[in-house]
Amino acid sequence: MKYAIIQPPYSRDRSRSDACYDFKMNLLDTLDNSVDVIVLPEYSDVPCAANTREEILTDHGKYADSLMRKCSETAVRCQAIVFVNTLVEADGEYRNTTVAIGRDGQRIGEYYKRHIPPLELDAGIGHEYTEEFTPPPVIEIDGVRYGFLTCYDFYFYEAFAAMARQNMDVIIGCSLQRSDSHDALEIMCRFLAYNTNAYVVRSSVSFGEDSTICGASMIVSPKGEVLANMNGRFGCETAEFDPHDKYYKPAGFGRGDAAHYEYIEIGRTPWNYRPGGPMIVRPDDRMPYPRTCAHRGWSTLAPENSMPAFGAAIALGAEEIEFDLWATKDGELVSIHDSTLDRVSDGHGNVWDYTYDELLDFDFGVKHREKFKGLKIVKFEEILAKFSCHTIMNIHVKIWDTEKPDPMIEKIVGLIRKYDCEKYIYFMTTSDDILRKVHEYAPDLCRCVGHDGRRPWAIVDRAIELGCEKVQLFRPYFNREMVEKAHAHGILCNVFWSDDEETCRQYLDMGIDTILTNDYLAISKIVEEYK
Repeated sequence: MKYAIIQPPYSRDRSRSDACYDFKMNLLDTLDNSVDVIVLPEYSDVPCAANTREEILTDHGKYADSLMRKCSETAVRCQAIVFVNTLVEADGEYRNTTVAIGRDGQRIGEYYKRHIPPLELDAGIGHEYTEEFTPPPVIEIDGVRYGFLTCYDFYFYEAFAAMARQNMDVIIGCSLQRSDSHDALEIMCRFLAYNTNAYVVRSSVSFGEDSTICGASMIVSPKGEVLANMNGRFGCETAEFDPHDKYYKPAGFGRGDAAHYEYIEIGRTPWNYRPGGPMIVRPDDRMPYPRTCAHRGWSTLAPENSMPAFGAAIALGAEEIEFDLWATKDGELVSIHDSTLDRVSDGHGNVWDYTYDELLDFDFGVKHREKFKGLKIVKFEEILAKFSCHTIMNIHVKIWDTEKPDPMIEKIVGLIRKYDCEKYIYFMTTSDDILRKVHEYAPDLCRCVGHDGRRPWAIVDRAIELGCEKVQLFRPYFNREMVEKAHAHGILCNVFWSDDEETCRQYLDMGIDTILTNDYLAISKIVEEYK
């Protein structure tokens, strides 16, 4: 595929706005159908320096419509994908937006700049949407996965690892970066490409050939090779590459090949430096045993499967929490143990007979204790958003036990990946068929075999056959020999359940790895002794 980068002139003299804008539009006219992708600079609707909201919006009002028409016409004429950055009004605010235009001239996606610098903040360019967690967005076009950074975004290296996890092929950089040298900009782009195993296609503006800052529109390969660098030149430059041609290297001396970010992930210790600090815990494969798993959260203290129950256990250091998932009528995943509402709420009937909004009408706290009156049912995504990487999550997917027509594997796994939680979860179900399907769809995710009342003593043999990493033994259907057999095959053993000291010590002496309990504090003290 051939990628084209546009680098028009730029000036602090706003009287040159028409000339700079026309130059950019004329560059688009020089392109033909030999190019597949065209990238324009940041603020293509603000062709010269603007320092106030009034100046920015004046230029936007003057140029934006003709800019978007021209880009759509160019996409159709060249049969190319066009990425252009402009202001877009959304949710009552203006946002710095990279727009993707398909070969038919229609918009096919948008990226809102994630990091807003002081100048834009002072000018009232939107930022409210940046206050919430959002995974790095990806737009897939014709089998190519495009990611995005805009100008100031390039400086936040901590985001690169999250981008790498999205398996992007090309990162589109609509940029200005008016104060950095050409050398510094090249370092940033090479570092970005190498760390994400993606091609970087960056378009900027230029102060002129004699200037050593700004400019440097470039294309860089995953190896960190610079395929094109315009430095201060005005005009257009192209480079051809296969976006699926990645770079793999030995993942350490004597090891097999992997992408650089995969090599880094092997040794990453995020609890040392990520913003969550000590609340980021070691992942499942590095968390020591034995462990205490707060069954449905600390469910003797707060309503089961509720945020207070989860939060209380995690605040006291629970290595694991366990919770259950059912699906609503409209496909939302909610945490509730029973298939019916009656025991834990003032509602009646099956979970799946209600939409999520309808379930919000019911009280999920008052039956536990009057102090919890008004508590609402919690969504799976809310649990992930609040507690991802703060504990290990034993997720009992109840819809899998009943083998409903739509097991929602794609949605469940998608949420896990969205919240960077792959290393902090395992799925538990009684269904061997689902365990096979989950492994086919997401072989990197941990699975736990649950108790099957039709063959209760076969649980370890099932885990061996399925290649699962864990079993969840259900008392009284297990013995020491089963635990030893599981361990001999590298399988870890949970037990459901113990709420008293005597059985807890009995299970730990037997070699049980994780004890599920409803009374977290009491049992965790005993488990701690065995560490």
